[in-house]
Amino acid sequence: MYTTIEKVILLQDIEVFKEVRVEDLAHIAAITEEITFQPQANLYEVNDSADSLYLVLDGKVRLHRNGQEISISGPQEAFGTWALFDNQPRVATATALEETLVLKISREDFYDLLSDHVRIAEALLRSLARSLRSLAERF
Repeated sequence: MYTTIEKVILLQDIEVFKEVRVEDLAHIAAITEEITFQPQANLYEVNDSADSLYLVLDGKVRLHRNGQEISISGPQEAFGTWALFDNQPRVATATALEETLVLKISREDFYDLLSDHVRIAEALLRSLARSLRSLAERF
């Protein structure tokens, strides 16, 4: 079981949380859930409701669609990030390649947290704006 401090350290490396203060990350850490998946277990499938972000603590997760590999997420890598902001169905299946421990942040818990902590919402907006600006500069 990870401590709140360990979770904060992991969360500050997730791109969308880069602008969030450490003390505010502690609030996010408090709503995380540690879940272990066995090899070949699906965390979610294409067209499932996108309701959570995942951070790999240990193991590997393959993101794929129609037999095509999109990416593999390993320790300290997040996936499903946009599920916190967009309720569109999942566009890929996430499958554990080996026994995998993840931190899960549900959108419902996240929104409840944001309603009480405006500073987190402001930091997220700055982070998203920075990402969009970076994308626009590439084109």
